[in-house]
Amino acid sequence: MFFRPQRFSHPVYPGISDQPYPQVYAQPSPSSYPYSYWSYPAAWQRPYAGDPRFHPEYAQIRREDSQICPELKDYGKEPLVINIEKAAEQNSTFRTAIWTGTYFQVTVMSIPAGEDIGLEVHPKTDQFIRIEEGQGLVRMGDAKERLDFETAAREGDAVLIPAGKWHNLINTGDQPLKVYVIYAPPEHPRGTVHATKAEAMAAHV
Repeated sequence: MFFRPQRFSHPVYPGISDQPYPQVYAQPSPSSYPYSYWSYPAAWQRPYAGDPRFHPEYAQIRREDSQICPELKDYGKEPLVINIEKAAEQNSTFRTAIWTGTYFQVTVMSIPAGEDIGLEVHPKTDQFIRIEEGQGLVRMGDAKERLDFETAAREGDAVLIPAGKWHNLINTGDQPLKVYVIYAPPEHPRGTVHATKAEAMAAHV
């Protein structure tokens, strides 16, 4: 007895498209889908059948949105979705706060070749640094004169700095070192923008 696979109609998802899915999803050929003709899964098992988030059109919208990096300014305490990698890479200031909340703060920094963030300590603030572009030398210690922790770091590495640790990050490459930094709790005033290291040091005098 010959069995003809059932043809399924797919729903239309409001906000995604005014048209139903292409018929290729309803009746694919064995050569166009990684299932055999007789083992093709039921509609509810197919990748796009049950969840509009996986519809190709919606995925394209998400990819396009992910390329957009808003203006670099402080958006805290408002909700924000941002491509943090692109924000860090496009930043050209020594420090710009992009989100300052009640319990933590995010800044992006650009350290010129041969320069550093500057030896400092935050007695009550933990710090997270993620390197998005470039390479550097991390130094930390319990005293300003005793930095016994020293290691190289590069793109993709994260530096975690406990409160009370003296620390510095030195750019050892020949290009700007692009990073983003998380302080918990916030370390700088909301809306902080330091164009240069000299400006940042002057603000802390």
